[in-house]
Amino acid sequence: MRVRADARLGRAVLGMALVITALGASVCQAQAEDYPSQPIKLIVPFAAGGGNDGIARLLGQLLSEEMKQPVVVENRPGAGGKLGVEQGLRSPPDGYTLTLVSNSYSVNPSLYKLPFDPVQDMTPIGMIARAPFFVSVNPAVPADTLGELVDLARNKPAGLTYASSGTGGISHLAMEAFLKTAGIKMIHVPYKGSAPALTDTVSGQVNVMLTTAGSTLPYREDKRLKVLAVTLPQRVSSAPDIPTVREAGVPYDVTVWYGIIAPKGVPAAVQAKLNAAINAAVVKPEMAERLKATGEEAAPGSPQAFQDQIVREIALWGDVVRDARVTVN
Repeated sequence: MRVRADARLGRAVLGMALVITALGASVCQAQAEDYPSQPIKLIVPFAAGGGNDGIARLLGQLLSEEMKQPVVVENRPGAGGKLGVEQGLRSPPDGYTLTLVSNSYSVNPSLYKLPFDPVQDMTPIGMIARAPFFVSVNPAVPADTLGELVDLARNKPAGLTYASSGTGGISHLAMEAFLKTAGIKMIHVPYKGSAPALTDTVSGQVNVMLTTAGSTLPYREDKRLKVLAVTLPQRVSSAPDIPTVREAGVPYDVTVWYGIIAPKGVPAAVQAKLNAAINAAVVKPEMAERLKATGEEAAPGSPQAFQDQIVREIALWGDVVRDARVTVN
């Protein structure tokens, strides 16, 4: 009798669990069908007026058209982007709070003790755009190709100098990754931002810098910078005559990117709706024109592809930080 009673109890518990699961699935399905039914917040973990902010605001306008709901951009700067990201990831996982992230999201785990897991505590939505770095040198540097620059670095006793936007920033770590891959050394000169770093590279205070297209190409046109290579695997349409780093024999490429994440636990159907809307928004003519002006390009894709990119880069930048012994205050 006891065995039969236990069996009946077990079947009842199982039945209840199936009912709860079915109800949960129904609720998620209903949420997805109704989504979005209210404004969406897009957190930008940087100050207003920067490149991240400009992309976010245009994306917000286009995403509003796609989702038929207002998308409100909210700037939450501080601690290298960590504060805004943390706020975004601690929001309810209902699809109404999104966060714009860039390469720093995959760099910070190697530099700081974060209060969140950058992979496990988020839902990937999708990438927005990507862009290259350009290996740029002051015209006084006696190198007209990347190969010549590598040879010069190997043979110059005093050493070449390179500028970055700051210790631990993506331009710093990307350059350290290049130096390691090429088997050469240069002296790092960190600045508080990319603008003063570029100014001193153009004036000749520093020899080399990894620059972005929007800031690089005007200086190249008036011959105040020599641009030796681009860091993408293929040449870029905005400057097709500039060879890639790989064409110079250095197996290296780095992409500057922007993407959207949400808190962990966003329903899959909501995630899919957001991904489809973002993919549609980033290829609209308004976005294409904005990106082209700064040497960037749309990068639509799946949530899984975006998560894979983040995972790969966390490992990559972790190795670079350890090998170069990079520390930040």
